[in-house]
Amino acid sequence: MELLSPDTLPARIEDEAALEELLSRPSAGLLDDLRHIDGDVLILGIGGKIGPTLARMLKRAAPGKRVVGVARFSDPALKARLEGWGIGTLPADLLDREAVQRLPRLPNVIFMAGRKFGTTEEPPFAWAMNTYVPALVADTFRTSRIVAYSTLCVYPFAPAPGAGWDEAVPPAPPGEYANSCVGRERIFQYFSGRHGNPGRQVRLNYAIDLRYGIVHDVARWVLEGRPVPLEMGYANLIWQGDANDHILRSLRHCTAPASPLNIGGGANTSIRELALAAGRRLGREPAFQGREAPDAWINSTAEACRLFGPPQVPLERMLDWVCDWMQHGGPQHGKPTCYERRDGRF
Repeated sequence: MELLSPDTLPARIEDEAALEELLSRPSAGLLDDLRHIDGDVLILGIGGKIGPTLARMLKRAAPGKRVVGVARFSDPALKARLEGWGIGTLPADLLDREAVQRLPRLPNVIFMAGRKFGTTEEPPFAWAMNTYVPALVADTFRTSRIVAYSTLCVYPFAPAPGAGWDEAVPPAPPGEYANSCVGRERIFQYFSGRHGNPGRQVRLNYAIDLRYGIVHDVARWVLEGRPVPLEMGYANLIWQGDANDHILRSLRHCTAPASPLNIGGGANTSIRELALAAGRRLGREPAFQGREAPDAWINSTAEACRLFGPPQVPLERMLDWVCDWMQHGGPQHGKPTCYERRDGRF
């Protein structure tokens, strides 16, 4: 099996099969960390953009572990694809208490369920997904190690440019979505403290795939001649494969009670410079809208870099891949990140 490292990165990515293979390629560090983690793994909310490649990476890195994914599985093709990779599937509605209680009590849980886009239109449902479901899961899996997805959006804006906030900074976010995510973190922390089981809240920054993400959004605007908004002038970017790797490795670095961990690139990126670099690759002169605000949603990933080392895929290579993907008409998810929103309304 080829491992993820700077020496094994392709010059270009030909198609979705090659993309998903790369996104699920484990590192030597992941193989080592998983050898120190006993037991099988349950992935809750596996059906989103990130879940399938994370599960595939886990199974490739630890083929002897049972990996089980839980989702509604409204798309039968996803269920079949996961099972083809050796990943077990269990259809379930995580809002259903009895369905959650019927799930197998595996010793390791990756919690990926949640609601972001549509929060403004349907806030009660977002709060139910982001706080009630975590309460059901945290209490039901009271003896399991739980790594739960969170978001950089729990932080207040930080001075920009700059390193951004580290994990010691208390949450104080704008907007209903981000506040519900603070609620999710507090629920997992409460039950972890009550039951003594270890956990981590992964405050994920902007993960980059060729079909979506900030690099995709900015490159598309440049290619189409649309102005790039600059008010949110900086962001922390990480290749989704690196994010998958670091999140899975977090299983070895859980704490009791559960604690947050920022996952992202080693440095914060200027959106202006990102657009200019995309323009050079695409043969377009970027247009801009507005000016950089004195703050942005950025954080420091120094602790993750200490635990896992720096991400394997540099920004320059991500840009090469995304711009080439667009030029040869690679598929897109059509789901903007909305990173430029400063009011927290999603």
